[in-house]
Amino acid sequence: MNLMVILGPTATGKTAVATRVAVRLGGEILSGDSRQIYCGMDIGTGKDLNEYVVDGEKVPYHLIDIAPAGFKYNLYMYQRDFNIAYRDIMSRGKLPVLCGGTGLYIEAVLGGYQLLEVPQNPELRERLECKSREELERILLSYKDYKPHNVTDFCNTRRAIRAIEIADYYANNDIKGIDVPEIDPLIFGIDISRELRRERITARLKARLDEGMVDEIRGLIDSGVDPDDLVYYGLEYKYVTKYVIGELNFDEMQRLLEISIHQFAKRQMTWFRGMERRGYNIEWIDGTLQLEERVNQVIEIFLKKNMKTFGG
Repeated sequence: MNLMVILGPTATGKTAVATRVAVRLGGEILSGDSRQIYCGMDIGTGKDLNEYVVDGEKVPYHLIDIAPAGFKYNLYMYQRDFNIAYRDIMSRGKLPVLCGGTGLYIEAVLGGYQLLEVPQNPELRERLECKSREELERILLSYKDYKPHNVTDFCNTRRAIRAIEIADYYANNDIKGIDVPEIDPLIFGIDISRELRRERITARLKARLDEGMVDEIRGLIDSGVDPDDLVYYGLEYKYVTKYVIGELNFDEMQRLLEISIHQFAKRQMTWFRGMERRGYNIEWIDGTLQLEERVNQVIEIFLKKNMKTFGG
């Protein structure tokens, strides 16, 4: 075992478990969240950086705040940056702990996806811009080697065009994958009931709005970040941006956002269950247990399954 993974849908308390496990086992956190990448997007992405201080000890973390807001970070960049951070952690004899809820990112590194940095194709984009989303979906699915790893390939025109661009590049180039480390993971999932998850999502959304999420997003726009780029990130950044620019009133924003987060959490669980069907063993931990009990369960299973001693 050379990587611990702690995954689960939003609002299950993954970070609190991961940081405490890292402290006790001499580990460092690798974020598995596609939006915590961005600087200045703190409240909306739930970075909860206060969780990275446990009993006065700072827990080292990686892949958080590594790109400016408005940047189009992608899966290739994540895998590249993960590999760099992972090798660095291992070289220092520490335990890498991957924590997050972005199933595509997590599975990409566990499965050693062979990804390339695909350049933009202006001519192809120009030909596709006038087509409907349904037409773009048909074009994308026409590439025989295309595998829809991510349902967001079809969620809007910009993403569909980019997905076609990538599929076209792979179809027309002699590609060679990047060097990826061999991962032998021990995977934990934090599980709570659908009803409790919904309660936590509702309470957390209210708390984030009270903490100043609207002001955070207004500040990003005032600093020069294009509202369309924030909408591209989805969830909080999509709906709060629409409120800030006057496309939704506050009640509409809160209602639509809450529905969207519930749907997102459901999709996350669908992805993780799919991982199990694809051969990944996930040790599920009861998310209703007291925090210390959850941490102890993770460590107990880790010690039983892995006799190698890490530094720290």
